[in-house]
Amino acid sequence: MVGSLTIVIAIIILALIYDFLNGANDRANAIATVTATKALTPLNALILASVFNFAGACISTKVAETIGKGIIPPGSITLVIIAAGVLGAVVWVFVCTTLGIPISVSHSLVGGLMGAGITAGGIQIINWQVLNDRVFLAIVLGPLAGFIGGAVLLSIVSWTLYLLFHDVPAIRTERVFRHLQIVSASFMAFSHGMNDAQNAMGVITIALLAGGLIPSFEVPLWVKLGCGLMMGLGTFFFGWQVMRTLGWKLTKLEPKHGFAAETGAAIAVVLMSLRGMPASTTHVIASSVIGGTFFQSIRRIRWTEVEKMVIAWVITIPLAAIIGGFAYRLMVIFM
Repeated sequence: MVGSLTIVIAIIILALIYDFLNGANDRANAIATVTATKALTPLNALILASVFNFAGACISTKVAETIGKGIIPPGSITLVIIAAGVLGAVVWVFVCTTLGIPISVSHSLVGGLMGAGITAGGIQIINWQVLNDRVFLAIVLGPLAGFIGGAVLLSIVSWTLYLLFHDVPAIRTERVFRHLQIVSASFMAFSHGMNDAQNAMGVITIALLAGGLIPSFEVPLWVKLGCGLMMGLGTFFFGWQVMRTLGWKLTKLEPKHGFAAETGAAIAVVLMSLRGMPASTTHVIASSVIGGTFFQSIRRIRWTEVEKMVIAWVITIPLAAIIGGFAYRLMVIFM
């Protein structure tokens, strides 16, 4: 029989691996456009994303609470359910990141926990009200808010350029928007810290609580630091495939498109984070990139890449749930 401390340690390791993959797949969102338009070098963009991602994670822990104790109530969740749920997410995210497909890492974890929980205790173990009000609503609102935000901001930027700077050479305005992109990329990284960066934090904290190692659901500082570090390493070593998809393959980006997409997406993610809604920054930034291009030139969008992402978004929760449920069965047998 495996002891509870051993399972907690295994969950921490799995959660850090998940965070590494989160950095590879999701946090690349914050710096894909700023590197594609050459506003920053990849290394400088990585450093910027790390700083603001950690700052965002320290501002609010509402999303960590939703992931940790909202999907399955603390009284019903067990260490084996947590371990199986995280493993389901890790397997699915690894496959998609290897293929360079931007997916929702947040929803992968939601699916993994759902699958493990339902396998362990049936559908009644799931807190469906939280799922409906925060998770499923975010799945609908995220892409819509990103698309509208990107479209509106690019329209404002385009009209401003036309009315006030139509006599200014394009190369000068492009230089200005490259500088502005540094601000928008920082904002995007900050919003990611408020949302996606808290997934692993929530999992580790609920594992510590379930294992009797902490008295209440409070995210320890060492958990924030460890998750932030692993996320940065994931972006640096394993995130270039996803960055190429969002920054180069999805559409042809100019600095003004990158600025509009990042700003629109960041606003949407911050608003959802304040409500404790685990949004997908991938859904939001990709939709914002499309929205910022759609009304200007629909031909700039590479629809084959859009199709791949939409398919991945639709199947993420069900497939992660299946893997999580299967992992729970195996763990019960061997533990």
